[in-house]
Amino acid sequence: MAKIAPQAATYAATLKPARKRGWGRVSPYLFVFPWLFGFLAFTLGPLIFSLVISFFDWPIVGQVKFVGFGNYVEMFTQDSLFWKSFGVTVKFAALFVPLNIVVALGLAMLLNQNVRGSAFFRTAFYLPSVISGVALAMIWAWVYSGEYGILNFFLSLVGIDGPDWLNDTKWSLVAMVIASLWGQGSMMLIFLAGLKGIPKDLYESASIDGAGRFRQFRSITIPMLSPTVLFNLITSIIAAFQQLTLALVLTGGGPLKSTYFYAMYMYENAFKYFKMGYSAANAWFMFIIVLGLSFLVFKSSAAWVYYEGEIKSGSKTKSGARRRSA
Repeated sequence: MAKIAPQAATYAATLKPARKRGWGRVSPYLFVFPWLFGFLAFTLGPLIFSLVISFFDWPIVGQVKFVGFGNYVEMFTQDSLFWKSFGVTVKFAALFVPLNIVVALGLAMLLNQNVRGSAFFRTAFYLPSVISGVALAMIWAWVYSGEYGILNFFLSLVGIDGPDWLNDTKWSLVAMVIASLWGQGSMMLIFLAGLKGIPKDLYESASIDGAGRFRQFRSITIPMLSPTVLFNLITSIIAAFQQLTLALVLTGGGPLKSTYFYAMYMYENAFKYFKMGYSAANAWFMFIIVLGLSFLVFKSSAAWVYYEGEIKSGSKTKSGARRRSA
């Protein structure tokens, strides 16, 4: 009996770690499960469902009918509003995306200066991005008003007769771009974080070599920020094609469909005309366009995005050629 007791104790000691190892294999999946369930239920599931119903005539009330590629054929060949809304969105993106990046980078560089009160201005510039889209649209409705708008009031102080921004087809889209730029605080903070990550030694070495501010910006700041620019460029393209709230509240797509964005066209097909299948086909076309533009940007990034410690392919080729020749 004296010999059996130590053996049982040894067996029990080896059994506890085995049980712990079994729990250790399961516990990570338990932590991941809530996110996985949410992704399947609220992202991947609706995505697949929208692809399925895009091949159906799917009214909210009524009989569902399979039409194959009929929704896509109608969209490309029979619906003039499709091309109108897509053209407006492309124009908006062509104005909004570069301006959004330039303004956000400019504000980030101003906030990166070691001046007194920079924390206050950082908060003030970021604050508009946390305001809801409807509230922001109501503020801009007051700013753009042709009768009592504050923007035209300030223009009148310098002798400029401001237009009726939201009711003039020449200026309505420009007004949407300006209002959209107001909420780019998140992008500004991303640029600011990128600027804080650039080693100051690079600027000190460049100053010793006689490089001016513009040369330092071109040769140090832009290359070191290029990964951040890539990220913000992709997110700006996505945001431009998803623009809806401002136009929906401020102009309703007018005047004369000059601010009739593609997202509004898609929204009206779904919730105004109750053509859910047709709206799903619209959504998948937008997804393909945004995916294609993102792919082109990523493909081009090899020529202009610099990662610290990376050796460019040209340098690799040259060094390899040297080794082979030796």
